[in-house]
Amino acid sequence: MATTRINRDFALLLKSRVALFEGTWLKYFKGTAFVPGGSEWPGTAVYSSYEYPGGSIDNEINYFLDQAMTASKEVAEAYKGSLTENTGLLQQADSDPANPYYDMFAQEDLSGVPEVLLWRQYARGLSTHNVNAAASRGNYRIGLTRGFVNNFLMADGTPVYANGTYADGNGYYRGDKEIADVRINRDSRLAIFLKEPGQKNILFEVDNTEGTEAVIEQGYPAITLGDGERGYATGYAIRKGGSFNRKYYGNGAGYTAAVSYRATEALLNYMEASYERNGTLDATAQEYWQTIRRRSKVSDNIFATIAATDMSKEAENDWGAYSAGQVLTDATLYNIRRERRCELLAEGFRYMDLCRWRSMDQLITTPYHVEGFHLWNTPMERWYDDAETPILADGSSNANVSSVSRSEYLRPFERYPDQSGYNGATWKMAHYLRPIMVKQFQVSASSGADVSTSLLYQNPYWPVVADEPATK
Repeated sequence: MATTRINRDFALLLKSRVALFEGTWLKYFKGTAFVPGGSEWPGTAVYSSYEYPGGSIDNEINYFLDQAMTASKEVAEAYKGSLTENTGLLQQADSDPANPYYDMFAQEDLSGVPEVLLWRQYARGLSTHNVNAAASRGNYRIGLTRGFVNNFLMADGTPVYANGTYADGNGYYRGDKEIADVRINRDSRLAIFLKEPGQKNILFEVDNTEGTEAVIEQGYPAITLGDGERGYATGYAIRKGGSFNRKYYGNGAGYTAAVSYRATEALLNYMEASYERNGTLDATAQEYWQTIRRRSKVSDNIFATIAATDMSKEAENDWGAYSAGQVLTDATLYNIRRERRCELLAEGFRYMDLCRWRSMDQLITTPYHVEGFHLWNTPMERWYDDAETPILADGSSNANVSSVSRSEYLRPFERYPDQSGYNGATWKMAHYLRPIMVKQFQVSASSGADVSTSLLYQNPYWPVVADEPATK
Protein backbone atom coordinates (compact mmCIF):
# COMPACT_ATOMS: atom_id res chain seq x y z
CA MET A 1 0.00 0.00 0.00
CA ALA A 2 1.42 3.38 -1.02
CA THR A 3 1.39 5.53 2.08
CA THR A 4 2.14 8.79 0.27
CA ARG A 5 -1.29 8.55 -1.39
CA ILE A 6 -4.83 8.31 -0.08
CA ASN A 7 -5.67 4.76 0.99
CA ARG A 8 -8.46 2.97 2.82
CA ASP A 9 -6.81 2.89 6.23
CA PHE A 10 -6.08 6.60 6.11
CA ALA A 11 -9.66 7.29 5.05
CA LEU A 12 -11.05 5.30 7.97
CA LEU A 13 -8.78 7.12 10.40
CA LEU A 14 -9.88 10.46 9.01
CA LYS A 15 -13.51 9.36 9.31
CA SER A 16 -13.00 8.47 12.96
CA ARG A 17 -11.30 11.82 13.62
CA VAL A 18 -14.14 13.82 12.06
CA ALA A 19 -16.86 11.76 13.74
CA LEU A 20 -15.20 12.08 17.15
CA PHE A 21 -14.92 15.83 16.67
CA GLU A 22 -18.57 16.18 15.67
CA GLY A 23 -19.89 13.93 18.44
CA THR A 24 -17.95 15.62 21.22
CA TRP A 25 -18.60 19.12 19.87
CA LEU A 26 -22.36 18.47 19.95
CA LYS A 27 -22.09 16.97 23.43
CA TYR A 28 -20.14 19.77 25.08
CA PHE A 29 -21.89 22.64 23.29
CA LYS A 30 -25.38 21.20 23.63
CA GLY A 31 -27.92 23.92 24.37
CA THR A 32 -25.61 26.76 23.31
CA ALA A 33 -25.42 29.03 20.29
CA PHE A 34 -22.81 26.70 18.78
CA VAL A 35 -25.21 23.90 17.84
CA PRO A 36 -28.47 23.95 15.85
CA GLY A 37 -31.46 24.64 18.06
CA GLY A 38 -29.41 25.83 21.00
CA SER A 39 -29.99 29.08 22.86
CA GLU A 40 -29.04 32.05 20.65
CA TRP A 41 -28.19 29.78 17.72
CA PRO A 42 -27.68 32.31 14.90
CA GLY A 43 -29.07 29.99 12.23
CA THR A 44 -32.63 30.13 13.53
CA ALA A 45 -33.70 32.98 11.27
CA VAL A 46 -32.51 31.19 8.14
CA TYR A 47 -33.17 27.56 9.05
CA SER A 48 -36.03 27.85 11.53
CA SER A 49 -37.33 24.37 10.73
CA TYR A 50 -33.99 22.58 11.08
CA GLU A 51 -34.19 19.04 12.43
CA TYR A 52 -31.32 16.75 13.30
CA PRO A 53 -31.13 13.78 10.89
CA GLY A 54 -31.20 11.47 13.92
CA GLY A 55 -34.30 13.15 15.32
CA SER A 56 -32.57 14.80 18.29
CA ILE A 57 -29.19 16.14 19.29
CA ASP A 58 -28.64 13.17 21.62
CA ASN A 59 -29.25 10.72 18.79
CA GLU A 60 -26.89 12.73 16.62
CA ILE A 61 -24.18 12.62 19.28
CA ASN A 62 -24.54 8.85 19.58
CA TYR A 63 -24.50 8.43 15.81
CA PHE A 64 -21.18 10.23 15.44
CA LEU A 65 -19.60 8.45 18.40
CA ASP A 66 -20.72 5.10 16.99
CA GLN A 67 -19.18 6.00 13.65
CA ALA A 68 -15.95 7.02 15.36
CA MET A 69 -15.81 3.74 17.26
CA THR A 70 -16.44 1.56 14.22
CA ALA A 71 -13.96 3.31 11.94
CA SER A 72 -11.19 3.64 14.53
CA LYS A 73 -11.51 0.04 15.67
CA GLU A 74 -11.01 -1.30 12.16
CA VAL A 75 -7.74 0.60 11.87
CA ALA A 76 -6.63 -0.12 15.44
CA GLU A 77 -7.17 -3.86 15.08
CA ALA A 78 -5.10 -3.91 11.92
CA TYR A 79 -2.14 -2.04 13.39
CA LYS A 80 -2.13 -2.52 17.17
CA GLY A 81 0.52 -5.22 16.87
CA SER A 82 2.82 -3.27 14.59
CA LEU A 83 3.24 0.08 16.29
CA THR A 84 6.73 1.51 16.03
CA GLU A 85 9.08 0.33 18.77
CA ASN A 86 10.15 2.82 21.41
CA THR A 87 13.34 1.92 23.27
CA GLY A 88 12.63 4.66 25.77
CA LEU A 89 16.12 6.04 25.23
CA LEU A 90 17.48 9.01 23.34
CA GLN A 91 20.34 8.02 21.05
CA GLN A 92 23.44 9.98 21.98
CA ALA A 93 26.24 8.37 19.96
CA ASP A 94 26.40 7.08 16.41
CA SER A 95 27.30 3.68 17.85
CA ASP A 96 24.22 3.58 20.13
CA PRO A 97 21.11 1.68 19.03
CA ALA A 98 18.63 3.96 17.29
CA ASN A 99 15.19 4.57 18.78
CA PRO A 100 12.69 3.79 15.98
CA TYR A 101 9.94 5.81 17.71
CA TYR A 102 12.14 8.91 17.76
CA ASP A 103 13.26 8.33 14.17
CA MET A 104 9.67 7.96 12.96
CA PHE A 105 9.43 11.74 13.14
CA ALA A 106 12.90 12.46 11.78
CA GLN A 107 13.69 10.36 8.73
CA GLU A 108 13.51 10.85 5.00
CA ASP A 109 11.46 7.82 3.93
CA LEU A 110 8.52 6.46 5.95
CA SER A 111 7.36 3.84 3.48
CA GLY A 112 8.76 1.09 5.72
CA VAL A 113 7.01 2.29 8.91
CA PRO A 114 3.70 0.39 9.26
CA GLU A 115 2.29 2.76 11.89
CA VAL A 116 2.38 5.70 9.45
CA LEU A 117 -0.70 5.53 7.25
CA LEU A 118 -0.08 8.69 5.26
CA TRP A 119 3.00 10.87 5.05
CA ARG A 120 4.31 13.77 3.04
CA GLN A 121 7.50 13.33 1.11
CA TYR A 122 10.01 16.15 0.74
CA ALA A 123 12.98 16.34 -1.61
CA ARG A 124 16.30 18.15 -1.39
CA GLY A 125 16.17 21.39 -3.36
CA LEU A 126 12.59 20.80 -4.53
CA SER A 127 10.22 20.67 -1.58
CA THR A 128 11.71 21.56 1.78
CA HIS A 129 10.95 22.81 5.29
CA ASN A 130 12.63 24.10 8.45
CA VAL A 131 11.42 21.59 11.04
CA ASN A 132 14.91 20.37 11.87
CA ALA A 133 16.24 23.87 12.39
CA ALA A 134 13.33 24.64 14.71
CA ALA A 135 14.00 21.46 16.70
CA SER A 136 17.71 22.26 16.91
CA ARG A 137 17.04 25.66 18.45
CA GLY A 138 14.08 27.06 20.40
CA ASN A 139 11.10 25.73 18.42
CA TYR A 140 10.66 29.21 16.91
CA ARG A 141 9.86 30.59 20.36
CA ILE A 142 7.02 28.21 21.14
CA GLY A 143 8.31 25.39 23.36
CA LEU A 144 6.53 23.50 26.13
CA THR A 145 4.79 25.08 29.10
CA ARG A 146 5.45 24.16 32.69
CA GLY A 147 1.89 22.83 32.85
CA PHE A 148 2.52 20.37 30.04
CA VAL A 149 5.78 19.14 31.55
CA ASN A 150 4.01 18.66 34.89
CA ASN A 151 1.21 16.78 33.14
CA PHE A 152 3.35 13.85 31.97
CA LEU A 153 3.15 10.88 34.30
CA MET A 154 5.99 9.20 36.11
CA ALA A 155 7.18 5.88 34.67
CA ASP A 156 5.28 4.02 37.41
CA GLY A 157 2.03 5.64 36.23
CA THR A 158 1.63 8.05 39.14
CA PRO A 159 1.06 11.78 38.63
CA VAL A 160 3.97 14.05 39.53
CA TYR A 161 2.12 15.57 42.49
CA ALA A 162 1.92 12.13 44.10
CA ASN A 163 5.71 12.29 44.42
CA GLY A 164 6.38 15.44 46.40
CA THR A 165 6.13 19.05 45.31
CA TYR A 166 6.64 20.10 41.71
CA ALA A 167 9.72 22.07 42.75
CA ASP A 168 11.46 19.52 44.97
CA GLY A 169 10.00 16.06 44.48
CA ASN A 170 10.57 13.11 46.77
CA GLY A 171 13.59 11.45 45.18
CA TYR A 172 11.74 9.34 42.65
CA TYR A 173 10.56 12.56 41.07
CA ARG A 174 13.58 14.84 41.20
CA GLY A 175 11.91 18.26 41.13
CA ASP A 176 12.15 20.94 38.44
CA LYS A 177 15.17 23.01 39.41
CA GLU A 178 17.18 21.52 36.54
CA ILE A 179 15.79 20.47 33.16
CA ALA A 180 17.69 17.20 33.54
CA ASP A 181 15.74 16.41 36.71
CA VAL A 182 12.26 16.62 35.19
CA ARG A 183 13.16 13.95 32.60
CA ILE A 184 14.24 11.31 35.15
CA ASN A 185 11.80 8.42 35.82
CA ARG A 186 9.19 10.02 33.57
CA ASP A 187 6.99 8.97 30.67
CA SER A 188 9.53 8.29 27.90
CA ARG A 189 7.72 10.62 25.52
CA LEU A 190 8.85 13.48 27.73
CA ALA A 191 12.25 11.97 28.42
CA ILE A 192 13.26 11.52 24.79
CA PHE A 193 11.75 14.68 23.30
CA LEU A 194 12.45 17.35 25.97
CA LYS A 195 15.83 18.92 25.25
CA GLU A 196 18.46 19.12 27.98
CA PRO A 197 21.68 21.14 27.96
CA GLY A 198 24.68 18.98 27.07
CA GLN A 199 22.80 16.54 24.86
CA LYS A 200 24.01 15.81 21.34
CA ASN A 201 21.67 17.09 18.64
CA ILE A 202 23.80 15.88 15.72
CA LEU A 203 25.42 12.44 15.48
CA PHE A 204 25.88 11.86 11.75
CA GLU A 205 27.63 13.88 9.03
CA VAL A 206 28.71 16.31 11.73
CA ASP A 207 30.97 18.17 9.30
CA ASN A 208 28.38 18.57 6.55
CA THR A 209 28.56 22.27 5.69
CA GLU A 210 25.01 22.29 4.30
CA GLY A 211 23.67 22.06 7.86
CA THR A 212 24.11 25.74 8.63
CA GLU A 213 21.31 25.80 11.22
CA ALA A 214 22.46 22.77 13.20
CA VAL A 215 23.35 23.16 16.86
CA ILE A 216 25.68 20.22 17.41
CA GLU A 217 25.42 20.15 21.20
CA GLN A 218 22.44 21.50 23.11
CA GLY A 219 23.30 24.62 25.06
CA TYR A 220 21.39 26.56 27.67
CA PRO A 221 17.94 27.71 26.49
CA ALA A 222 18.35 31.10 24.82
CA ILE A 223 15.58 32.80 26.79
CA THR A 224 17.23 36.24 26.62
CA LEU A 225 17.02 36.58 22.84
CA GLY A 226 13.69 38.39 23.07
CA ASP A 227 11.22 37.70 20.30
CA GLY A 228 13.72 36.53 17.70
CA GLU A 229 13.03 33.21 15.99
CA ARG A 230 16.12 31.64 17.53
CA GLY A 231 15.07 32.42 21.08
CA TYR A 232 13.32 30.17 23.59
CA ALA A 233 9.94 31.27 24.89
CA THR A 234 9.54 29.05 27.95
CA GLY A 235 12.98 27.54 28.46
CA TYR A 236 11.50 24.13 27.70
CA ALA A 237 11.90 23.05 24.07
CA ILE A 238 11.43 19.77 22.25
CA ARG A 239 13.49 17.90 19.70
CA LYS A 240 10.59 15.99 18.11
CA GLY A 241 11.13 16.05 14.36
CA GLY A 242 14.82 16.83 14.64
CA SER A 243 17.08 14.40 12.76
CA PHE A 244 20.48 13.41 14.11
CA ASN A 245 21.93 13.94 10.61
CA ARG A 246 23.28 17.41 9.92
CA LYS A 247 22.48 17.28 6.18
CA TYR A 248 18.84 18.19 6.92
CA TYR A 249 19.71 21.44 8.71
CA GLY A 250 20.18 23.86 5.84
CA ASN A 251 18.29 27.14 6.28
CA GLY A 252 14.83 26.35 4.91
CA ALA A 253 16.29 23.27 3.25
CA GLY A 254 15.18 20.34 5.41
CA TYR A 255 13.72 17.33 3.62
CA THR A 256 12.81 14.79 6.27
CA ALA A 257 9.35 13.26 5.86
CA ALA A 258 6.28 14.59 7.65
CA VAL A 259 3.91 12.20 9.41
CA SER A 260 0.34 13.09 8.41
CA TYR A 261 -1.70 10.22 9.88
CA ARG A 262 -0.54 7.38 12.07
CA ALA A 263 -2.36 4.38 13.45
CA THR A 264 -1.90 5.20 17.15
CA GLU A 265 -4.49 7.94 16.72
CA ALA A 266 -7.05 5.21 15.95
CA LEU A 267 -6.42 3.61 19.34
CA LEU A 268 -6.83 6.98 21.05
CA ASN A 269 -9.97 7.79 19.05
CA TYR A 270 -11.60 4.50 20.00
CA MET A 271 -10.74 4.94 23.67
CA GLU A 272 -12.34 8.36 23.81
CA ALA A 273 -15.34 7.69 21.56
CA SER A 274 -16.30 4.48 23.35
CA TYR A 275 -16.00 6.06 26.79
CA GLU A 276 -17.95 9.16 25.75
CA ARG A 277 -20.61 6.91 24.18
CA ASN A 278 -21.03 4.30 26.90
CA GLY A 279 -19.50 5.76 30.05
CA THR A 280 -17.42 2.64 30.62
CA LEU A 281 -13.93 1.54 29.72
CA ASP A 282 -14.59 -1.59 27.68
CA ALA A 283 -12.06 -4.39 27.17
CA THR A 284 -11.01 -3.10 23.76
CA ALA A 285 -10.35 0.40 25.07
CA GLN A 286 -8.35 -1.05 27.97
CA GLU A 287 -6.25 -3.12 25.56
CA TYR A 288 -5.53 -0.12 23.34
CA TRP A 289 -4.67 2.09 26.29
CA GLN A 290 -2.28 -0.47 27.77
CA THR A 291 -0.67 -0.94 24.36
CA ILE A 292 0.09 2.78 24.17
CA ARG A 293 1.33 2.92 27.75
CA ARG A 294 3.66 -0.06 27.30
CA ARG A 295 5.11 1.49 24.16
CA SER A 296 5.69 4.68 26.14
CA LYS A 297 7.49 2.82 28.95
CA VAL A 298 4.81 3.81 31.45
CA SER A 299 3.13 1.31 33.80
CA ASP A 300 0.11 -0.22 32.07
CA ASN A 301 -1.88 -0.25 35.32
CA ILE A 302 -4.24 2.43 34.06
CA PHE A 303 -6.63 1.94 36.98
CA ALA A 304 -3.89 2.80 39.48
CA THR A 305 -3.29 6.03 37.60
CA ILE A 306 -6.99 6.83 37.62
CA ALA A 307 -7.19 6.16 41.36
CA ALA A 308 -4.20 8.44 42.02
CA THR A 309 -5.59 11.32 39.96
CA ASP A 310 -6.52 14.50 41.81
CA MET A 311 -8.60 16.61 39.44
CA SER A 312 -7.97 19.82 41.39
CA LYS A 313 -4.25 19.31 40.78
CA GLU A 314 -4.74 18.41 37.11
CA ALA A 315 -6.76 21.60 36.62
CA GLU A 316 -3.66 23.61 37.53
CA ASN A 317 -1.75 22.18 34.57
CA ASP A 318 -4.19 21.28 31.84
CA TRP A 319 -7.07 23.14 30.20
CA GLY A 320 -8.21 19.69 29.08
CA ALA A 321 -9.23 19.08 32.69
CA TYR A 322 -12.17 21.44 32.03
CA SER A 323 -15.34 21.31 29.97
CA ALA A 324 -17.87 24.16 29.89
CA GLY A 325 -15.96 26.01 32.60
CA GLN A 326 -16.12 23.18 35.12
CA VAL A 327 -13.35 20.85 36.25
CA LEU A 328 -14.09 17.29 35.17
CA THR A 329 -15.17 14.95 37.94
CA ASP A 330 -14.50 11.83 35.84
CA ALA A 331 -10.83 10.91 36.28
CA THR A 332 -11.06 8.14 33.67
CA LEU A 333 -12.21 10.53 30.97
CA TYR A 334 -9.57 13.01 32.02
CA ASN A 335 -6.78 10.44 31.78
CA ILE A 336 -7.93 9.48 28.29
CA ARG A 337 -7.54 13.14 27.38
CA ARG A 338 -4.11 13.23 29.06
CA GLU A 339 -2.95 10.21 27.06
CA ARG A 340 -3.98 11.92 23.86
CA ARG A 341 -2.15 15.10 24.83
CA CYS A 342 1.10 13.31 25.57
CA GLU A 343 1.08 10.92 22.60
CA LEU A 344 0.18 13.54 20.00
CA LEU A 345 2.65 16.14 21.24
CA ALA A 346 3.39 18.75 18.54
CA GLU A 347 1.34 16.94 15.89
CA GLY A 348 -1.29 19.64 15.45
CA PHE A 349 -4.20 18.26 17.51
CA ARG A 350 -4.19 20.28 20.69
CA TYR A 351 -6.19 23.38 19.74
CA MET A 352 -8.78 21.28 17.91
CA ASP A 353 -9.18 19.05 20.96
CA LEU A 354 -9.50 21.93 23.42
CA CYS A 355 -12.20 23.50 21.24
CA ARG A 356 -14.30 20.36 20.83
CA TRP A 357 -14.06 19.67 24.57
CA ARG A 358 -15.10 23.27 25.25
CA SER A 359 -12.07 23.57 27.52
CA MET A 360 -11.48 27.31 27.65
CA ASP A 361 -14.67 28.77 29.14
CA GLN A 362 -12.96 29.23 32.51
CA LEU A 363 -10.52 31.72 30.96
CA ILE A 364 -13.40 34.15 30.45
CA THR A 365 -13.39 34.93 34.17
CA THR A 366 -10.06 33.51 35.36
CA PRO A 367 -6.99 34.50 33.32
CA TYR A 368 -4.30 31.84 32.94
CA HIS A 369 -0.63 32.71 33.46
CA VAL A 370 1.53 30.75 31.04
CA GLU A 371 4.74 29.58 32.71
CA GLY A 372 7.91 27.89 31.57
CA PHE A 373 10.87 26.45 33.43
CA HIS A 374 11.93 27.22 37.00
CA LEU A 375 14.25 30.14 36.34
CA TRP A 376 14.59 32.08 39.58
CA ASN A 377 16.27 30.81 42.76
CA THR A 378 17.52 27.67 41.02
CA PRO A 379 20.87 26.67 39.47
CA MET A 380 19.36 27.52 36.08
CA GLU A 381 19.38 31.21 37.00
CA ARG A 382 23.18 31.06 37.04
CA TRP A 383 23.30 29.77 33.45
CA TYR A 384 22.94 33.32 32.22
CA ASP A 385 25.53 35.06 34.40
CA ASP A 386 28.07 35.09 31.56
CA ALA A 387 25.65 34.99 28.65
CA GLU A 388 26.30 37.23 25.63
CA THR A 389 22.85 38.68 26.31
CA PRO A 390 22.43 38.68 30.11
CA ILE A 391 19.16 38.51 31.96
CA LEU A 392 17.23 41.76 32.24
CA ALA A 393 14.11 41.58 34.40
CA ASP A 394 13.42 45.20 35.30
CA GLY A 395 9.88 45.31 33.89
CA SER A 396 10.88 47.80 31.18
CA SER A 397 10.13 47.37 27.49
CA ASN A 398 13.71 46.11 27.15
CA ALA A 399 13.22 43.29 29.67
CA ASN A 400 13.97 39.88 28.19
CA VAL A 401 12.60 37.74 31.04
CA SER A 402 9.85 38.10 33.61
CA SER A 403 10.63 39.31 37.10
CA VAL A 404 10.84 37.00 40.11
CA SER A 405 8.10 39.17 41.61
CA ARG A 406 5.75 37.70 39.01
CA SER A 407 6.79 34.10 39.67
CA GLU A 408 9.88 31.97 40.20
CA TYR A 409 8.88 30.36 36.89
CA LEU A 410 9.59 32.10 33.61
CA ARG A 411 6.48 33.85 32.27
CA PRO A 412 7.19 34.61 28.60
CA PHE A 413 4.24 36.96 28.20
CA GLU A 414 4.86 38.96 31.37
CA ARG A 415 8.19 40.67 30.79
CA TYR A 416 6.72 44.18 30.87
CA PRO A 417 3.25 45.65 31.54
CA ASP A 418 2.42 46.56 27.93
CA GLN A 419 3.14 43.05 26.68
CA SER A 420 0.14 41.17 25.32
CA GLY A 421 -0.83 38.59 27.95
CA TYR A 422 0.82 40.41 30.85
CA ASN A 423 -2.29 39.96 32.98
CA GLY A 424 -2.89 36.40 31.86
CA ALA A 425 -4.49 34.63 28.91
CA THR A 426 -8.22 35.21 28.50
CA TRP A 427 -10.98 33.96 26.23
CA LYS A 428 -14.32 34.81 24.64
CA MET A 429 -16.97 32.27 23.71
CA ALA A 430 -16.95 33.54 20.14
CA HIS A 431 -13.37 32.37 19.73
CA TYR A 432 -14.38 28.72 19.60
CA LEU A 433 -15.20 29.52 15.96
CA ARG A 434 -13.67 32.03 13.61
CA PRO A 435 -15.84 34.73 12.02
CA ILE A 436 -17.00 34.40 8.43
CA MET A 437 -15.62 37.35 6.47
CA VAL A 438 -18.14 40.06 5.58
CA LYS A 439 -17.32 39.66 1.89
CA GLN A 440 -18.99 36.24 1.89
CA PHE A 441 -22.25 37.77 3.10
CA GLN A 442 -22.03 40.49 0.49
CA VAL A 443 -21.46 38.18 -2.49
CA SER A 444 -24.22 35.80 -1.35
CA ALA A 445 -26.81 38.49 -0.62
CA SER A 446 -29.93 38.33 -2.78
CA SER A 447 -30.46 42.08 -2.63
CA GLY A 448 -27.35 44.00 -3.58
CA ALA A 449 -25.06 44.64 -0.66
CA ASP A 450 -27.77 44.07 1.97
CA VAL A 451 -26.06 41.36 4.02
CA SER A 452 -29.30 40.58 5.87
CA THR A 453 -30.59 38.91 2.68
CA SER A 454 -27.79 36.35 2.60
CA LEU A 455 -28.57 32.69 3.33
CA LEU A 456 -25.36 32.57 5.35
CA TYR A 457 -25.35 33.31 9.05
CA GLN A 458 -22.47 34.56 11.11
CA ASN A 459 -20.82 32.37 13.72
CA PRO A 460 -21.98 33.03 17.29
CA TYR A 461 -21.18 36.41 18.83
CA TRP A 462 -19.32 37.74 15.78
CA PRO A 463 -20.82 40.82 14.05
CA VAL A 464 -21.50 41.02 10.30
CA VAL A 465 -19.36 44.17 10.22
CA ALA A 466 -15.74 44.33 9.18
CA ASP A 467 -13.01 44.95 11.77
CA GLU A 468 -15.29 44.62 14.80
CA PRO A 469 -14.50 42.43 17.82
CA ALA A 470 -16.61 39.61 19.19
CA THR A 471 -19.49 40.65 21.41
CA LYS A 472 -19.24 37.79 23.92
